[in-house]
Amino acid sequence: MSHVDRQGNRPLSPHLQIYKPILTMVMSILHRITGAALYFGTLLLAWWLIAAAAGPAYFDFVNGIYGSILGRLVLFGFTWALVHHMLGGIRHFIWDMGAGFGREAREWLARATIIGSVAVTILLWIVGYMVR
Repeated sequence: MSHVDRQGNRPLSPHLQIYKPILTMVMSILHRITGAALYFGTLLLAWWLIAAAAGPAYFDFVNGIYGSILGRLVLFGFTWALVHHMLGGIRHFIWDMGAGFGREAREWLARATIIGSVAVTILLWIVGYMVR
């Protein structure tokens, strides 16, 4: 008969404190965080659209909030979350196609997602200010 551990001294599942954080692990966590942040950003977008439909006075009020330093910082973060989540989705699509599973490819894709999301976000804001 097999020995049963009656004292409950079974090994626990490894936790984040056990694992050494690697770039792909951090990217997975960031992908989830940016996905959750997009819910908040979508509410901001809906509020802006509702304000536009409500009339010029309320629209000016909401634009005043979004035009403040804090408002622009939040909108910049929303833009980054949107771009980062999109590039993370493209990274997952590449994996779904069966490519990019090697260590070097995974690291390259993770770095490209980080660098690309920051660069595209800054580029979008520069273009937005130039068009404005």
